[in-house]
Amino acid sequence: MRGPLFYSKILLFGEYGIIKDSKGLSIPYNFYNGALKKDKNLSESAIKSNESLKRFVSYLKGVNSELVTFDIESLQNDVNDGMYFDSSIPQGYGVGSSGALVAAIYDKYAFNKITVLENLTREKLLQLKAIFSEMESFFHGKSSGLDPLNSYLSIPILINSKDNIEATGIPSQNIEGKNAVFLLDSGIIGETAPMVSIFMENMKQEGFRNMLKDQFIKHTDACVDDFLKGDIKSLFKNTKRLSKVVLNHFKPMIPQEFHALWKKGIQTNEYYLKLCGSGGGGYILGFTEDIDKAKLALKGYRLEVVYNF
Repeated sequence: MRGPLFYSKILLFGEYGIIKDSKGLSIPYNFYNGALKKDKNLSESAIKSNESLKRFVSYLKGVNSELVTFDIESLQNDVNDGMYFDSSIPQGYGVGSSGALVAAIYDKYAFNKITVLENLTREKLLQLKAIFSEMESFFHGKSSGLDPLNSYLSIPILINSKDNIEATGIPSQNIEGKNAVFLLDSGIIGETAPMVSIFMENMKQEGFRNMLKDQFIKHTDACVDDFLKGDIKSLFKNTKRLSKVVLNHFKPMIPQEFHALWKKGIQTNEYYLKLCGSGGGGYILGFTEDIDKAKLALKGYRLEVVYNF
């Protein structure tokens, strides 16, 4: 048995900001995917996944039944039969490994599920986001629900604010384009929960809250608008500003050995780095106006191009 594939995602803009109502833009990343699977000979990672699913099933028994109900009996039986999540999505890398799993479980076991084929009104999107937020909180302590939403629908999602999200189109890829979005592998596994608690702790300080509103959210919103409009010149100007703000105010979220590299990009304009997900490791997201120059400047690092334009 193998279920349908659910893809990883990349939050291009909006990490941390969306907790405080900034805009955000999330796109599916089809390079990685996962599916629910059952077979007889379980590998070590499959056994671990199955153990984790057992705990997840117990958690799902307690979710708000007014929000969503599951065929717990079938789910429990399948998990007892050794079902696991077979995934190529790296965990702790900010590309939505738990999101894809949540989407797969909802798709197979939720009663009265909202399907991708219906007319996805804003109400339905918000309802799905609320369901996924509740489900994914098992993994992160607190979840916006956006990763599973993106994985489930496999379309770009524009977050205008907490209560206003919509499916959107993004400028089409230009394979020849020198402008690019890329992923840089930090080689370190990041943990979401500790990073989010550092952020929440910082939010108690008035100076940090002001910076978030006046700089971080302002530049994030501008980047989203520029990207969707295809205003490349303005996009890179605002991405540079955003990269600077993150370096100055989100240092704990950037692995120590990448501080100098981050700064170098801002100084040389060869690339600009930003957080991918909660940071602390995993992938770092990069933007460049010349991918060849960026590859040269980042020689020796593992770099994956996500999007050329």
